Amino acid sequence: MVLAVLVLGLPKKQQRKALRYGILGAFVFRIAATLFAVYMIRLNWVKLVGALYLLYLPYKHFSQAGGAETRRKPPPARAWLGMSPFWTTVVKVELTDIVFAIDSILVAVAMSPKVWVIICGGVLGIIAMRMLIGSLLKVVERYPALVDGAFVIIAWVG
Repeated sequence: MVLAVLVLGLPKKQQRKALRYGILGAFVFRIAATLFAVYMIRLNWVKLVGALYLLYLPYKHFSQAGGAETRRKPPPARAWLGMSPFWTTVVKVELTDIVFAIDSILVAVAMSPKVWVIICGGVLGIIAMRMLIGSLLKVVERYPALVDGAFVIIAWVG
């Protein structure tokens, strides 16, 4: 959902292209995070840090100034560090992918100490992201309040 929101600031024709680039990065980051999770599973402090981070995300989202309308409105794509708005958005999508790859694996580690559960969760996350991202983009445009719902779920998991 967050990836879909990131690309909404681009023109319609560029949104899917930016997501395609972002999905490629997501595959790489999720695979790396899943492999790393085998080691993280033994570290209890990682679960605590992950939970605090997951609680911080909704806090940051809901404490924005301007209320619900401002919070749900996608920011326009802007150039950054000499890159075009398109490539800036792709970089933001990739950075978000890194955070969510780590994020989702932390959730899996916190929920189960079984390696097969973590690996299955990582693989299913990749498949689901690839299959749903285009549809999710349309749904978020139509129902912007779903973004708030996603952050409520993130808080619950934390």
